[in-house]
Amino acid sequence: MRSSSVDFYILQALKKEQSHLTSHEVFERIQGQLPAVNPSTVYRALERLVKGSKVSISDMGTGAEVYELAEGETHHHLVCQNCGKIITLHHEEVDGFFQKLENDKNFKILTNHLVLFGICEECQNKSSDPEK
Repeated sequence: MRSSSVDFYILQALKKEQSHLTSHEVFERIQGQLPAVNPSTVYRALERLVKGSKVSISDMGTGAEVYELAEGETHHHLVCQNCGKIITLHHEEVDGFFQKLENDKNFKILTNHLVLFGICEECQNKSSDPEK
């Protein structure tokens, strides 16, 4: 099986979903178009696409790394450890923080997808509400 066709179908699946998918979910999405594909081929293709900066990989706290297209606007995430809610941050909201770290620490940041874990407002309100 040609790697370029696997790459094509992976990119199409990620584009269609417009969300984070595990390698197994990617495999499930493309298996209909490529019945001979196996999970290890998909995983190797995802690694190749990440190295080529076409796909980003993140740990969103779900127990499995997730993938999404790297094209478009750079963004980051806040992930609630209680309910799993994901809040998307535009890069401009954290760019000042990145710049400060680079300047203060003389360090070039290469991260293109920051994920911060915490507790969302709704879960904070539930835990402070004695009736819930």
